[in-house]
Parts: sequence; C-alpha cells; structure tokens
Amino acid sequence: MRVVTKSGRSPEPGIEHVALDARDNRRLIDAVRGATAIHSCAAPPYHRWASEWPPLASSVCAAAEVTGAVLVILGSLYGYGPVDGPMTEQLPLAATGPKGRVRAAVWEQARKLHEQGRIKAVEVRASDFFGPGVTDGGHLAARVVPRLLRGKPVSTLGDPDTPHSWSYVPDVARALVEVAGEERAWGRPWHVPTAPALSTREMVDRLAAEAGTEPVAVHRLPTAVLGAASVFSPLIRELKEVRYQFDRPFVVDSSAYEAEFAVRATSLDEQVKATVDWWRERLATTG
Repeated sequence: MRVVTKSGRSPEPGIEHVALDARDNRRLIDAVRGATAIHSCAAPPYHRWASEWPPLASSVCAAAEVTGAVLVILGSLYGYGPVDGPMTEQLPLAATGPKGRVRAAVWEQARKLHEQGRIKAVEVRASDFFGPGVTDGGHLAARVVPRLLRGKPVSTLGDPDTPHSWSYVPDVARALVEVAGEERAWGRPWHVPTAPALSTREMVDRLAAEAGTEPVAVHRLPTAVLGAASVFSPLIRELKEVRYQFDRPFVVDSSAYEAEFAVRATSLDEQVKATVDWWRERLATTG
C-alpha cells in the first residue's frame, strides 16, 4: 500500500508513505502507477475548499485515467444541501452553499468521465466521522471526548437533541476497500453503512457511560459566541453554511449499500468502547 500525503510519514510495515501535493498531476501519476485502485481521501483546509478542491479533483481524475486504476472517492453529504427526511443516494445534489456545490462538482466530474468510459469511478459518502483516530473536524472528537472523560460539560454546534448520523471510521475504511473490488458498485455513489441516528446528547451520554463518568451537561453554543469566534477563526466562519446539519435531523439511509454488499455498521456498543479506549490511551500518553 502506498499512502500519499503532503507531509509524508515514517515507513510502517506494509505501507510506503510518499510526500507530495496531489494537485501536482505529474508527480501523482508517478506515485500511483501500478495501482489497481486510487482511494481519494484527501481534502483541502475547510476554508479553502472552493479554491483548492477543483484542481485536486482534476489531478486525481487525470491520474485514474492515465493509470486505469479504479478511482474511489471518499465523499460527504454536503452536496445534498438541506433536505427533509433521511438522505438516500437518489436525492439530487442541490446544495446552494459553496462547500456543498464544490463537493457535488467533485463527484459530477468523476461521474461524467466514468460515463464517457475514460475512468472507472465510485463515491462512498459518509456523515460526520466518529471513532478511534478522529481528532480534528469531528463533532465528537477533540473538543468533546477528552472533556467528558474528565466529567466536564461539553458544548456542541446546533441543537444537541436533534437526530444525527455518525459514520464510524473503521466502517468507512471497509466500505472504501469493498467497493474498489466490486465492479457493480462503480459509476454511482453509495452511503457508508451507518448505525441508527442518535443526537449529540445521546452520543455523549453513551460515551460517558462507557467511560464510567457521571453524565455530563451538554450545552448548545450560543449564536452570539459563534459569531464572535468567527471573526478570528476561518473554520468557525465557514460553519455557518452547514449549521443546518445540526439544527435539524441529519439522517443517513444506507440500505442501498447493505442490500448489495457485505460491510455492515459496527454495533454502537463496539464503536463507543473503541473510541473511549483510544482516547484514554492517547490522553495517558499526551496529557
């Protein structure tokens, strides 16, 4: 396995790490020659999606065309925009905000090339990441789990009591691997097998129970606080577009995937235990 990142990493058993900017098409093609599948899981910084996603997506598609490798895109649910009811793959990509539109365009570019016979492409769409290894960007990550492990209250974006789907990272990885080898999966998007939706408060309660701490208070971040913080933080400023994902039900329907393929969502009890264990080990090491 060859893993391409901007910074690279030290070698690991069975994994070769390569440092390069995937927007550099010539270097990317050289790095992926001989591959049977290219798993496109990179993403620009959140506040630079609109400017950096298009060249990144074009470079990856070109690499897939030159090498003949199956292009497996890790997608998101941003492209749908606000919807009523559970999200299925049949929904139109009707987002109106810049981040939603650019994520929709990434898949549309790959889909058109697939239909033209120039590449083989498939997209696996996930909700908010959750689980071991998720530190940045996850709404149940660094700003929540360490606090609840210490019995401290946590603050969340949006309504903490609205149903929300959480994509367990090991399930995301297994789905990405599975569709790469299933030709009948290619040419369309699929939703990662995902456990039934639970609100942020319910997930925090589950995590606290597994950790053996007292139930912790869950507070909604006031709009005024977010507004003030956005003056200094590009990330928080960009969250305004996707607040709907936490102000209203945000529920994934993954039944289409489950009807066709083998991967299933890990049980919630296992997800919660693995996440608490991982964070405890990490905090014991890093403080």
